[in-house]
Formats: sequence, structure tokens, C-alpha cells
Amino acid sequence: MSEMLKGEVTLIRRVLAARLPAWMPGWSAEAALRALRTVLVVPGLFAFSSEVIGDPQVATFAAFGGFATLVMAGFGGTRREKLAAHLGLAVVGSALVALGTVVGSTPALAVLVTLPAAFVVMFAGVAGPAAASGVTAALVAYVLPAAMPGTAEMIPSRLAGWWMASVAGTAAVLLLSPRPPGHRLRARAAACGDALADQLDAALRNELTPEHAKASLAAEHALRGEFTATPYRPTGLGTTDQALDNLVGLLEWCTAVVCESLAEYRDLSTVPTVERELLTATARTLRDLAAVLSDERVTPDLPALRECLEASVAHLRGLGVVEARYRDAVHLSFHARTLALVVQQATEDALIAMRRADSDTIVGRRRRWYGLPGDPPSAGPRVVEERRPREEAPRTAALAGAATVTLRHVSVRSAWFLNSVRGAVALAAAIAVADLTGVQHGFWVVLGTLSVLRTSAASTGATAMRALAGTVAGFVVGALLLLTLGTGPAALWVALPVAVAVGAYAPGTAPFAVGQAAFTVMVSVLYNLVAPAGWRVGMLRLEDVAIGCAVSLVVGVLLWPRGASAVVGDALADAFRRSGDYLCQSVAWALGVRPSPPDAAPAVTAGLRLDDALRGFLAEQGTKHLSKEDLWRLVGGTVRLRLTGLSLAGLPSPDAEPDPASRALSAQATRLTGWFDEVAGHLGPPAGRPFVPLRPPSPESLRLARSALDASDRNIACTLWVAQHLEHVVPYLEDLTGPADQIARLRRAPWWR
Repeated sequence: MSEMLKGEVTLIRRVLAARLPAWMPGWSAEAALRALRTVLVVPGLFAFSSEVIGDPQVATFAAFGGFATLVMAGFGGTRREKLAAHLGLAVVGSALVALGTVVGSTPALAVLVTLPAAFVVMFAGVAGPAAASGVTAALVAYVLPAAMPGTAEMIPSRLAGWWMASVAGTAAVLLLSPRPPGHRLRARAAACGDALADQLDAALRNELTPEHAKASLAAEHALRGEFTATPYRPTGLGTTDQALDNLVGLLEWCTAVVCESLAEYRDLSTVPTVERELLTATARTLRDLAAVLSDERVTPDLPALRECLEASVAHLRGLGVVEARYRDAVHLSFHARTLALVVQQATEDALIAMRRADSDTIVGRRRRWYGLPGDPPSAGPRVVEERRPREEAPRTAALAGAATVTLRHVSVRSAWFLNSVRGAVALAAAIAVADLTGVQHGFWVVLGTLSVLRTSAASTGATAMRALAGTVAGFVVGALLLLTLGTGPAALWVALPVAVAVGAYAPGTAPFAVGQAAFTVMVSVLYNLVAPAGWRVGMLRLEDVAIGCAVSLVVGVLLWPRGASAVVGDALADAFRRSGDYLCQSVAWALGVRPSPPDAAPAVTAGLRLDDALRGFLAEQGTKHLSKEDLWRLVGGTVRLRLTGLSLAGLPSPDAEPDPASRALSAQATRLTGWFDEVAGHLGPPAGRPFVPLRPPSPESLRLARSALDASDRNIACTLWVAQHLEHVVPYLEDLTGPADQIARLRRAPWWR
């Protein structure tokens, strides 16, 4: 009954949401709690600071600090993680408040200091979701004092207001927070693991039905939807964040492998015993993975899975390569072992994400995540019962990974780097323009710039227009409110909580312009309480914000004169090109044609940059000319290339000299990866080339299995294994052409479209 009632409530909400105007905020329990926290903290702090303490500096920084802490900084995770994140914001914000106050009295110095300070704050977002979520709030802590008149004697008062806001805001977040959204992603991943286990178990019992595949695909789509719905997805330098991010990609690949394998082997009850035992252990491990993600006290039996993998390898080696059934045995073993290896890696990531992995597992996985040279394989992963990784856990690997990721983002191909450069230049320019134009409140010029900087440079123009439109709407509403209520303290104190509530509820539930309008109304009320000026506050802020938006727009056009589709297109092109090259190297290594192991670092770097570009694109408001489904097909294509290359790179290079068949297969692989280079050129900058639809290579041009079967007895094992890997990639080429053509058309469209 409860499930039926829940379904009816959901249906009613959808119907009501469909009938609401586009500008009206939709219902969100999280946004409602955020608004409640803000209403309890901001008006109370402002009233206490202005009426009891009687210090305008304390009141101003308490109000804006509270709004920054509670609305602009949306930290996720457990209460412990939120406490750590808010403490970090309070400490960093304190330093920025002091720095901004010191340089604020000298505009030239403020401009010079803003460039490095703003860049460091914005680029720090590369560290992970917590840092990325706190960037805007930290910038407010700096630009508020840097763009306001003040002296060093005001630092204690301003810090007092900031810390009052930090303490009260953190307490409100800890006391009035829903369950962290990360649990939803883990729940989706657990459901995906259970669905895949059900599908495998049904095939092992010869009871497989089409509904099993539908359930697995639905669970995978739900996981992908939850993953892409969060602006700051769990990526970055944090071990648990990176593990959860990698787990999502592995489960997507696992779903593809299971569905593809069971489309060919519907009845697994008749396969050889050794492969059936391996698949049974794989299904059992998938169940354990789901249980781990559900926080059940289950210990996945990874040693048993590893033993089954070794038995499968021994069984295949025991078969004579000249036997007629050898190729069929290799084909089945490829599917079984590939699936088992993916599930093993996914389970290790699940243990890390739930803080139950030992240090050796963490070190090994981090090295793979960041494309660092691997260590010799150990006895295998172990599971520990501590809720936290041990203190002596992989400090070296963590530091190496952090340094690697940071250095790889110092590039014009990195969205983080270019956004940080643009932001630093725009904020410094805004402070300079505010001083040169002699506006009354320079902070609003900088805030107008910051309003545009909250999103990526890819949509600077659209965001500037929305910021201006929201400010105009807020000015009109605020002026009408002040004309209706008057500027008497009683009326304004009544209006303040309402304005704060709307301003806190709007982000994420209403269009950007609506949130901007609500913030404008709140600011108008606050300033009229400090220094009554009626509707003129709104007029002044409108002028200042317009200047700030214009500054950001000009800087954005100069530094990033491209649209969102171009940003994602460049990142996809780089990922296809680097991943295709990595696959080509891995094939040559596995066939004995290449003497040195393949280098995964460029492909991993391209994948990290693509994730950043994709994250920014999905977080953008406005019309998307490419569906998430099509975009994810392209992203999945790069992941499939990289993971296939990683699997081949893990094979030992054969002892035998490469024969003509090995070289022919290597040439076929080069032709295949050359097509991915063609895809990259299709997705990249047009460079004046006309649009030509993309076509996948013809099956006749890729005679993978035929080339492999021509190998000598000493090489046929590795050639067949390589051919199986490549044949796993070929069926998905057709799916990439449509989305790639769509991006290519968008990149060639006139700027006004």
C-alpha cells in the first residue's frame, strides 16, 4: 500500500509540475530545507549584528557570509565530511576576507592581487566536489571586502561577521540536512549490480527472459541519470570520490558485456564447468558488490573469484591450439573472463567508496585511475573491517595522483584551467572598471561579474543575459515591494525572511534569472535596513550589475569565443584520439609487435578533461541541442576504447616472434583506431571543412577473426584473444556516427543559431 501511495504522490507531483509556468520553481525537499536553514540563520544574524552589536561591518559580512555558506556552497557527503568542508571554507574565507580588506583600499593593488588570488581559488575546484562546491562562496569572501572601501582596522569586525555566519550556517547544515545525495548514487549502483546478478543467475539456470535484459538496462540508465543529474559529480582527487566515479563507468561497461554475452550465450547451464563456475562466482560477487554499496556487513569473496579466473586460464592453456573447438573456447572464455575482471575491479572500487578497502588495493586502484606505471600484481585485494582507511594508507600514491591530475589540468585543453583564467581576469577587470567608473558600490560590479562566472565560460553570453534579466526583474519587484510596504523598519523586517527564503529556494529549482531576481530583492531589503534609500538601491545595483556582466561578457568572448558544444566537442575529440592511440599501442604490445608497454597516461588525462567538460555542460542552464543519451553514447565510446586498451595492456607480451598473421591483425587494429582518429577530426574544430556524414568502416575492411586464425600455433592464442577484444568494440561503431554528426553540424552552425 505504501508503494502504491508513493507512486500516486509522484504522479500527482509530475502532473502539477507539467502545469506550472516555466519560470515558477518546482518542488524540491532539499531546496525547501536549504531555504529553511537560510531563513533561520541570515535574518537572525543580521538582526543581532545590526540591532544588538550595532556594527554595519559585522552585519554586512554576517548576512552575505550566511548566504554564501548556506546557499552558494552546497557541500555533500556525510555530516563529518560536511563539517570538514565548512570548516575549510571558514578558514580559507577568513584569509580571503583579511586579504581583500588589506588590498581594497588601493584599487591598483586590488587588481594585481585579484589575478592570482581568484585563479587559485577557482582552480582549486579541480581537487574534487567539495572544493568545486565552495568556489563561489570563497570568491564572495574575497570580492566583498576587495571591492568595498575599508581599512585594516575593519578586519576584526568583518572576520567576526564571517565567523558568526560560518558557525551558525554550519550548525544549521548539520542539524537540518537530508540524507546525503551520494546515497542515491550508491543505491542506483547497487540496484544495477543486483539486476546484472539476476540476469547472470537466470542464464546459469537456463531461465533467461527478455525482461532480465530490460531490467539491467533500466538499472544502468537510472544509474547514469543519477550520475549526470549532479552538477558536481563525485570526481576529483578524493579517493572515495574517484572510486565511486570509476565504479559508475565500470558498471556501464559491465552491463554492455553482460547483455552482449547473453545475447550470444542464452543458456549458460551447458557451458564447460570451469567457465560456468567462473560465471557463478561473478554473479555472486555482483551480489556482494550491491550489498557493500547498501552498507551491509558482507565481505566479497574476491579470492574465490580470482581462483576461478586462474582455473579458466589453465583450462584454455590445456586445450590444443589445433583443436577445432579452440576458437569457440577462446570466444566463450573471453566473455567470461572479461566480465569477471570488470566485476573484480568494480568490487574493489565499491570497497574503496565505502571505506572498507586495504591500503594495497587503494594504491593499485589509484595508479590505474591516474594512468601511473603499475606495480607487480600482489596476492590480490583484501577487505578490512575498519570504517576508515588506515592512516598509513597510500600517501605516496595519493600525492602522486594529486600532482598528476593537477599538472594535467594546467593546459589550454582543460575546462578548469580556462575557466579559472577567465574568472581571474574578469574579476580583476571588474574591480578596475568599478574604480575607473566611480560607481557608488563597486561590490555590485564585481558581483555582477561573479553572477556570470558561476557557470562555465562556454555560456558566458547566455548567462550574462539571464543575470541582467533577473536583476531587472528583481529591481522591479523590489521597487514595487518598497513602494507598497514603505521603507519603515517593521515592514522591511517582515519582508526580509520572505526574500531570503525565495532567494535560497530558487537555485536549482527555478531558471537562473528567477534566482537572480530573488537575490536582488533580498539585497534591496538588506541595504534599506542598513541605510534606507528606497528604490534607488535597486536602480544603483542594476547599473552596477550591468557593468559587471558586460565585463565578464567581454572577457569571456576574448578568452573563450566558443559555445558549449564546441567545448564538449574538443574534449571528445581529444579523448577519442588519445584512447584510440592507446588501444593501438595495447594491441601491438599484446601481439608482440611493440617492445615496450603502452602508455595509458594521455588517454587517462583526456578522460579526466572530458569529464570536466561534460560536468560543466550538464550543469549549464539553457537549451541543449544534443540529448544526454547521444552525448553519453560518445562518452561511452571513449570509455570502451580506454578500458579495452587497459585490458590488452594487462596481457603478457608473447615470447614468440610476431608472424605475418600477427602483423596483419596489428594492421587491422591500426585501421580500426584510425577510424577513431577520423571521429576525433569530425568532432574537433571545423577549420573550414564542409560537413560530410561519418560512416563506420565496412565489415570487409576488418577481417579480425580471419587474420587471427591464420597465426602460427605459438601465436594463435594471443591473436585470437586480441581479435576478441577488438570484435567487442566493432558492433558499437554505428552508434557513434549519429551523435558525432550532430556535434559536427552544431560546430558548423552560424553563431546566431
